[in-house]
Amino acid sequence: MTSSSFLDYWFGSGNQLNVLQMSCRGVVIFILALIMIRIAGRRSFGLRTPVDNIISILLGAVLSRAVAGSSPFLPVVVSCFVVVCLHRAIGWLIAHNKAFSKLIEGNKILLYEKGEFLSDHMRRVQIGKEDVMQGLRRQALTEDLNEIERVYIERNGEISAIRKKSNQ
Repeated sequence: MTSSSFLDYWFGSGNQLNVLQMSCRGVVIFILALIMIRIAGRRSFGLRTPVDNIISILLGAVLSRAVAGSSPFLPVVVSCFVVVCLHRAIGWLIAHNKAFSKLIEGNKILLYEKGEFLSDHMRRVQIGKEDVMQGLRRQALTEDLNEIERVYIERNGEISAIRKKSNQ
């Protein structure tokens, strides 16, 4: 059996693949995806900022084409490694350049302060009072706004709050 016929038997070519060939491609893509995720770094799936979500969407969409055979295997894998390296470079720039970080990820936005919701800020980020309250409940803080000093929507879209300092 030549190497060409061996690869064709196990991995197929084109988009007329059988179950064995798609399964073998799936195993290889799974291993390569793990390697790519390690290269991309922990922030890819930990911070969940828009730039981090892009890598998840792109890798999922593009790598699936290699499994299904709808695009040539090697170009798909190489393009995904390019995307991962680009993500890594952008992550490095975000960590080392405040202006670039602000451009790519934005800033936190104040939603509540001194007992009042900041409706202009809330409209800008398309969030309602109940969304803020949900964020407070999710953090298991409180539903009593009298205990809260400030509430922000963070760069990754999560709601965070700062409790008032106790007088004790």
